[in-house]
Amino acid sequence: MARLLGGIERARSGAALLVVIGLAIGPISAARAEPASTLQEMWARLGTCTGRIRMPKEASGSEVTVLFTVRRDGSLQGRPRIPHSRLVGDEPSRRDFVAAALGALGACFPLPLTEGLGGAVAGRPFRYRITSGTRGA
Repeated sequence: MARLLGGIERARSGAALLVVIGLAIGPISAARAEPASTLQEMWARLGTCTGRIRMPKEASGSEVTVLFTVRRDGSLQGRPRIPHSRLVGDEPSRRDFVAAALGALGACFPLPLTEGLGGAVAGRPFRYRITSGTRGA
């Protein structure tokens, strides 16, 4: 009987853990599913997306400003350019930093945008700064 009760208690603990994990993950997934309707929401999505990249330690203090244009559907128009950079470290670290920054930004697209925001931002250039160790803004 004690063995059965112990098994039930472990099952309850496991179920409770799954519920907690589901509650933690659920709102994040739902938030991602909703298209951005304001510039603030668009920047927040970019910050979340680019904030997860791994930067080389040797490139600490580096930053790049990326210039890009978005289409109405949230996809990139053309290739992003880097009009400004301040790179720290040796050559391989600087290259790795730039590659990580551009790769992370590219992985954010297409951005889910509402029709209204998509129409407002289509074809307009945006500058986005990515720094090592912090999220771009």
